[in-house]
Amino acid sequence: MSDAPDQPPLVPASTSGSDPWIGLRRFTSARIALGRTGGSQRMETVLDFRLSHARARDAVMAPFDLDGVAYRLCAAGLSTHRLATGVTDKKTYLLRPDLGRRLAPASASDFRARAESWGPRDLAIIVSDGLAAQAAERHAVETVTHLAAHLGAAGWSLYPIFLVPCGRVKLQDEIGELLGARFTLMLLGERPGLGMPDSLGAYFTAGPAASRTDADRNCVSNIRAEGLPPAAAATKLAWLLLESARTGRAGVALKDEQPAASALFDSPGTLDSGSV
Repeated sequence: MSDAPDQPPLVPASTSGSDPWIGLRRFTSARIALGRTGGSQRMETVLDFRLSHARARDAVMAPFDLDGVAYRLCAAGLSTHRLATGVTDKKTYLLRPDLGRRLAPASASDFRARAESWGPRDLAIIVSDGLAAQAAERHAVETVTHLAAHLGAAGWSLYPIFLVPCGRVKLQDEIGELLGARFTLMLLGERPGLGMPDSLGAYFTAGPAASRTDADRNCVSNIRAEGLPPAAAATKLAWLLLESARTGRAGVALKDEQPAASALFDSPGTLDSGSV
C-alpha cells in the first residue's frame, strides 16, 4: 500500500454549491464553467447565448461610421481618401462577395486619375468595415497611427489612408496595382464570433497585383482589446512588413519570428534598426 498522499482529481467533482471551475472564466471570454440546473443549462446561460448571437448578427449588418473614422485619422495627422466598391448595401455585400473585391467603375476611374499625382510609395493602407463595422471603428485608427509611426521611423512612405465601405480582402490588389505600391495592407472587420463582435483583421500583400492569391498574403487577426491589442498588432505588422521588404519573402514563405517588442522598438514609434 502506497504512502504517497492522495492527489486531487484532475476534474473537480460535482458539488451542490457554486461551480468550482467558475474562477477559470476570468482567463477567457469562452463559454466554460457554465454550470447546470439538473440536466439543463441555466436560464442565464441560455439568455447570454441568445444575446451574444444577436450582437453578432447586428455587427454584420451595422452601418459603417466612415465620417467618424476619417475624422479621427485626420486628427492624428493622417490624410484620407474615400473609395467605393460596387456594393451598395449589406445584403448585396453578403450575397455578392465578388463586388466587394473590385472598385466601382466611377471610383476606379477617379482613382486612376489621382494615382499618378501621389507617385510611387511604400505602403497603401485600406480600411473597410468588412463583416464587423464596429471592429474598424474601434480599432483601425489606433492600429494605423501606431503602424504609421513605426514605419515612418524606418523611412517608409505612405499613401493617404483609403477608406472603403463594403470591401473584401482582395480589393487591395486592384488598389495597389493601380498605385504601383510596394505593399498594401487591408484592415477590416472579421466575421463576428459569439462574445466578440469587434475583432479586426489585417492582411498585407507584397507587390499587389490581380494575380495574387491568399497564399501570397500575411494575416494578423483578432485585433481587439481582449485579443491582440492594436498597439501590439501594429508592432507585429511593422516587423512583418520590414522583414518582407528585407528578405523578399511574403505569404506562406514569410514566417513570424518577431523578437520581443522591447528588442524591436526602443519606444513607441521608434525603430531599433539593428533588430531588422
